[in-house]
Amino acid sequence: MVTGFPLRDRIALAAAVAGPLLLALILVPFRGGVSSTNLALIMVVATVAIATAGNRLAGGLAALSSSAWFDFFLTRPYQSFTINRGADITTAVLLLAVGLAVSQLAARARRLEVLVVTDADYLARVHDTAQLTQTTRSADAVVDHVKQQLTELLQLRGCRFEYGSLLGHPARLEQDGSVTVGRKRWDIDQRGWPQRDIELRASAGGRFQGRFMLTPAPDTRPDLQARLVAATLADQAAAALDTAGPSRQEQ
Repeated sequence: MVTGFPLRDRIALAAAVAGPLLLALILVPFRGGVSSTNLALIMVVATVAIATAGNRLAGGLAALSSSAWFDFFLTRPYQSFTINRGADITTAVLLLAVGLAVSQLAARARRLEVLVVTDADYLARVHDTAQLTQTTRSADAVVDHVKQQLTELLQLRGCRFEYGSLLGHPARLEQDGSVTVGRKRWDIDQRGWPQRDIELRASAGGRFQGRFMLTPAPDTRPDLQARLVAATLADQAAAALDTAGPSRQEQ
């Protein structure tokens, strides 16, 4: 059993393993009268459904599983991972590539859906930060603004920004709103914040700009929507830093 994931994601991971296999078996009686391309499209539909219901990992696993079982059951020679026809090889590769791409889009859409349904206060924070980013010439001003936003949004005792390289191995607020301590997920909904400084990394265009160090207040449990908005605010600060180039001083 996969631990460290919400129940919805655990179900999706199980479906990613078993679903494509079952679907391929269902399609076996029709493989003689239906083209490989159409069979592959049906497998892609399953991948999309799993990725939408679960997370990026489930979508990627479903894409790999769909490609493998399409090869094994639906292309000649049957019951073999060998493919003789060039057209079937191309179809299998495209099935994997499209499945992986769609799973990424579906996972991103799931995250955006969470932001869409959040309350007006959350949206206002994102909007105000975006507006400041566009109107100010000071990236440091954006960082200061985001520090204040994070303090209020996550009910923190304090927040500071550290430029440059990473030091130590603090607990981390991830981009998907989860919290990790070491290599393990921390159940913030049940346990609250870890009682130590927590990093929220700020990156833009694949370039690391620094991190916000969050000092949590006791017995606080910001919901997932708040944590996702916090990650979005950190990304906005990173974009401002990447564009303007701040003075490398801790604020």
